[in-house]
Amino acid sequence: MSLKGRKVIMLVEEEYEDLEFWYPKIRLMEEGAEIVVAGREKRPYPSKHGYEADVDATLSEVDPARYDALIIPGGVKCPDRLRRYKEVLELVKEMDKAGKIIASICHGPWVLISAGILKGRRATSYFSIRDDMVNAGAAYVDDPVVVDGNLVTSRGPWDLPDFCRAIIQLLRV
Repeated sequence: MSLKGRKVIMLVEEEYEDLEFWYPKIRLMEEGAEIVVAGREKRPYPSKHGYEADVDATLSEVDPARYDALIIPGGVKCPDRLRRYKEVLELVKEMDKAGKIIASICHGPWVLISAGILKGRRATSYFSIRDDMVNAGAAYVDDPVVVDGNLVTSRGPWDLPDFCRAIIQLLRV
């Protein structure tokens, strides 16, 4: 298992996009990474399609210094809610400042926009938030996955294989 010893935070909020949460979680677990699901409260969070994700730690319990990566799933409502939480924005800023991997897919980059970490960086997202990305200062690229240093972004569920390969490659370094 190539990622043994690597620790990854996965954020969750209600109405997360099922595939964008479960596919990376399972794929990284297959590689040996330890996944910690973080949310505002320790309770099950339902997805867009009714699947529940249990929270391992609250946002206040997560110490970014102990983790190698952060993954932000999409779905419209999940990232829209996540970006309203001060704890989430501080976590994103701290992880970015430390050069740790931040991976976000679909509408997840809304969280990156609200954290103010996209200016001058190459990134992608779901096409409907392209203007938001550009207005936040990102150089928008319409590719399946865009890696800019520690930042990994993808457009949507159809890009999950490329998204996960990029995360795994960065975690192996």
